Amino acid sequence: MRGAGGKGAPGEPEKSGKPGDPGAPSAPTAPGDTSTAASAPDDELLVCAANAVLEGGRGVRFAVSAFGDAATGFVVRHKGKVYGYLNRCAHVPIELDWAEGEFFESSGTYLMCATHGAIYLPESGQCAGGPCKGGRLRPIALREENDHIYWRPDAVIRPPFIPIKPTHDDL
Repeated sequence: MRGAGGKGAPGEPEKSGKPGDPGAPSAPTAPGDTSTAASAPDDELLVCAANAVLEGGRGVRFAVSAFGDAATGFVVRHKGKVYGYLNRCAHVPIELDWAEGEFFESSGTYLMCATHGAIYLPESGQCAGGPCKGGRLRPIALREENDHIYWRPDAVIRPPFIPIKPTHDDL
């Protein structure tokens, strides 16, 4: 197991850890290797620091791709747990927040669509009232660990598509 200073196991060459160094691993290389413990596994992406999401308060938005289109996801904290959803009302496919990150109604009990007043249970995304009857928000799998919140893409909610501008060398 490598230590935090980039030292290898006995008989293993020292690695600089600098990006682009062929000897620098981008993920743990063996079971139990904690050299990248502060980063997410390959299938998870960092959303934010855990302290950015306060109980019943402002949520954190993050870019995603949903069904191949640019969209946003969001994270809120309710009863001590974090929950993530696609930022799209089940009634009409529009974003819920009335101001960036404002997903809870005034009591902090329900998530609310600012446009038509649909309300949702934070712990399940299930419609609790308003025009979303029978609908629910699309969940995004989250994990809170080491003071950070990570999300896991799935078949529908993927990392955002970021176009790469060609450089002079590409022409």
